[in-house]
Amino acid sequence: MKAMQTKFDPQDRRYFIHSSLATTAAAAMMAHLPVTAAEASDSMTLGFSTYGSRGITTEAVIPILAKTGYDAIEITCTKGFDAAPEKVSVERRKIIRKALIDTGLKLTSIMEHTTPQESEKINDANLVRIQRTAEFVSDITEEKEVVIQTVLGGGDWENRRSLFVEQIGRWVEQTQGSPTLICIKPHRGGGMDTPEKALWIMNQLKHPKRLRMVYDYSHYIYTGLELVPTIKQAAKKTAHIAVKDTVKQDDGGFRFELPGTAGTINFAKLIKQFYALGYRGDISCEVSGMVWSQPGYDPQAAIKVCYENISKAFLLAGVPRG
Repeated sequence: MKAMQTKFDPQDRRYFIHSSLATTAAAAMMAHLPVTAAEASDSMTLGFSTYGSRGITTEAVIPILAKTGYDAIEITCTKGFDAAPEKVSVERRKIIRKALIDTGLKLTSIMEHTTPQESEKINDANLVRIQRTAEFVSDITEEKEVVIQTVLGGGDWENRRSLFVEQIGRWVEQTQGSPTLICIKPHRGGGMDTPEKALWIMNQLKHPKRLRMVYDYSHYIYTGLELVPTIKQAAKKTAHIAVKDTVKQDDGGFRFELPGTAGTINFAKLIKQFYALGYRGDISCEVSGMVWSQPGYDPQAAIKVCYENISKAFLLAGVPRG
């Protein structure tokens, strides 16, 4: 990745991936130091998305994440997943709520992939999903600002951008009064694939306070977009950060890997840059479907690897967690 210059140099990478037991212990100590309310407002959280814990129920994974050391959680409500609102009864919502309270794990985000289409029927169904997800959030937490994040699907940008604006505007309007932000995610290969395009959509809608973007550099690397410039471009409108590694393959394609395992993205620099620009939200470990769909995938092992790698990145960045 010569043009991007986002790899660690060999010394940094060895330190990041193969740090001593003493450094690991220091990271663990830092992660568990108590913080005051004032300190928490000047910190970030380290979270894990249940997109990567398929096979474990939402109520069961919450204590696993808390015990591992995470501060926060993103719950995946996409159709077919364990926490899809239509699959979560009133009783289960009470159990999930209690698990969040008992562990102190903060709900920062909901993953709900609803992609705008030409079909009015599909778009109306998407709107219903967004509304049900907002209701789900209200049922399981007292948090006042939880992200509902979604990609917007493929297709040509010029042909689809007006559709994106129209449907995103509906989502923002119909979830007024809920403790949620609508958060759109630029996605590699998608119709909206850069921070610039996300900002264009926001501008068309006159920058509503409840519309933000997800920053995920794994979708920008190897496309000519560099780490620091995209952070500076996106920071003021970013409400959620997802992290995972991307590896370029010999055939020109790519594959996603667990964050911090390939060393292709300098997550310490990412965290430090966002912190310097005022971001105080979540850094959420995301396990790609390219990883969890593989035979033998172990979600609990992935939870531990992600935590070890990204908690070290926080330590290297010198950024507090709250």
